Amino acid sequence: MSLFCLLWIPLFYLFWRTITGNNAFAGGVWALLLGSIVALIQFFLGYLLDPGGFAFSRWASAWIDIVTMPALTPLLVYLLLIALKIISGNVDFTNFALLWLIPGAAIRAISWSSQSDPILLVLVPVLWAAIAVGVPFFITLFQSGHLAIAISSFLGILIVPFSATCSYWAFFSQKTLWGFLFLLASIAPMLVSLLLSFIRANE
Repeated sequence: MSLFCLLWIPLFYLFWRTITGNNAFAGGVWALLLGSIVALIQFFLGYLLDPGGFAFSRWASAWIDIVTMPALTPLLVYLLLIALKIISGNVDFTNFALLWLIPGAAIRAISWSSQSDPILLVLVPVLWAAIAVGVPFFITLFQSGHLAIAISSFLGILIVPFSATCSYWAFFSQKTLWGFLFLLASIAPMLVSLLLSFIRANE
């Protein structure tokens, strides 16, 4: 399981680049550099919130420390770098986020290995990828200019990270059915994005 946590993100990144094309994107060096710095800071600081038991504190800890913010942070930082014109060129939120997550996944694989917990070592990396691909998928749709699509995309941007956190919480609380339902809601946009990218690549 530790090997899965270590390799899932980098292998998924290579798989994503293969499907979408190996075009260079703006900010690759920034992604690795900042991702490494943030991962080291998180390792030494530990969890910002005490996860507590099974109630809201566990859900909030999953949002801030484990599942959601680790995967959303690179997307927010990338947006900031673009807005400040620190980077320019071919913008690709997904590639930036996945590349950012590689150092963090390696450090988490080491720090979580002693727990041998499949929720941390298997589920969490999958949820990271779901957020890193799913949220940019809706960002792209949001830019279509159609009001109905824009509203649906905005809701999707909110639902993916929310569902990812709820999936972690549900599995941890041994609510397996709810865990799978929230997991499906989290990964569905990623699967659709992969399918569309594959179709475009083979046209």
